[in-house]
Amino acid sequence: MTLLSAPLFINGEHRAASDGKTYDVRNPLTNEVVCTSAAASSDDCRAAVESAAQAFKTWEHTPLATKRRIFLKAAELFASPKYQEIITSTVTSETAAAKEMMHANIYGSVTWSSEAAALTSQLKGETFPSQVPGGQCIVQRRAHGVVFCISPWNAPVNLAMRSIAVAIICGNTVVLKSSEASPASQAIVTQVLKEAGLPDGVLNYISMAKEDAPRLTAELIAHPLVRKVTFTGSSRVGKIIAGEAAKYLKPCVFELGGKAPAVVLEDADVEHAARAIISGAMLNSGQICMSTERVIAHRAVAEKLLANLSTVAAQLKAGNPATDAAAKLSAVFTEQSAESVVAKLRDAVQNGARLVLGDLSNVGAVVQPHVLADVRPGMQAWDHESFGPVVVVAVVDTVDEAVELANATEYSFTASIWTENLYKALDVAQRIRFGAVMINGSTVHTEPGMDHAGLGGATGYGRFDIENFTDKRLIVVCPKDGKYPLTG
Repeated sequence: MTLLSAPLFINGEHRAASDGKTYDVRNPLTNEVVCTSAAASSDDCRAAVESAAQAFKTWEHTPLATKRRIFLKAAELFASPKYQEIITSTVTSETAAAKEMMHANIYGSVTWSSEAAALTSQLKGETFPSQVPGGQCIVQRRAHGVVFCISPWNAPVNLAMRSIAVAIICGNTVVLKSSEASPASQAIVTQVLKEAGLPDGVLNYISMAKEDAPRLTAELIAHPLVRKVTFTGSSRVGKIIAGEAAKYLKPCVFELGGKAPAVVLEDADVEHAARAIISGAMLNSGQICMSTERVIAHRAVAEKLLANLSTVAAQLKAGNPATDAAAKLSAVFTEQSAESVVAKLRDAVQNGARLVLGDLSNVGAVVQPHVLADVRPGMQAWDHESFGPVVVVAVVDTVDEAVELANATEYSFTASIWTENLYKALDVAQRIRFGAVMINGSTVHTEPGMDHAGLGGATGYGRFDIENFTDKRLIVVCPKDGKYPLTG
């Protein structure tokens, strides 16, 4: 295996850290060192912000047609055989992701690039008559300035591109901080955008050693030239970042955790639902914020659904897909993550849950698929995001009880409803409190035209759209012969 490298990218140049510091990245499945990454210093972070601030002076006023061409070219590059190979090999090395996640990393990045290009048609203002006789009001959409974007490891290329694409197309400039676990994967976006023609300084990229990240992240948030902060990741870290940003009254966009419910009503197509639920729960070993983590089944179909869930999940084996053709799932993030997943399951069983599938154990960072029944609020497996290959099931007798259980969470990202009655589905969709609800479909789904977002709580707030990366500014053109109180 070729050892990857991940230099910093500041003002259009790849460079080592100013003090020469590096850190190793290990594959979570094999524990092999797969990448040596630059570890940014305080000086590097300041340089990245200053580079972005300097580039903002011209990028904000760059013609929309020019910006559009750059992002359309980026979409073309992401789809090219060259970058498909780079993305596949790099992401697999750093995160041990199974091949099913390569589509999300490649074509998710294509989608975000092309959708960002399309947004240029929406970056318009408006005019209307002023209340001052003879005056005219002009409303413009204007960029914020430098945006500090923090992106996660679980879909590293796609989510890095999502973190920056709308911000940049709106005229902002960006400092992108990678996850410590996937620096080479996330650095791919700098290669693509540079090749697509993005001017130097518009995108700056930094990676940090884990021990330095809390201090340097706080310094970046505090920097007076940083105008906005975005973060995709855990609720725990999101709270820390929100606290730092609050010290300076800096706005944030957060996409945090999820505990997506699938509500299966008595008239549902149970076999179809089971396939979608297991796919949504197990894809990327459950390490997706939209993963189907809770199933709420009407008693009339509960046992049949459980049997189907168990049958489908039992066909999925976790292991090393590179060496075991039968392994459809790979490792979770770290061995500690695996132990945390198993601990939540054991807590549920100890408190009355029924183990339908699984062995309540892990081998290193590998956890086999698990299905638990009779899970309820108060159990860790119900209350907290597992981020593992887990499905937990609760049984209800009425639609009202299903709605109550679906809402019994601090998360608010995505949900699904399974029923043959569209009117009932729409009624339930309006009563459960989630940012996106899929009817007869997987909770793992996005629509870039209206990116999903949480409704507060542990899922965060804000969307990666033009409303969150531009300000509306009012210009009032007053008449030359205006009159004023006191002075005439």
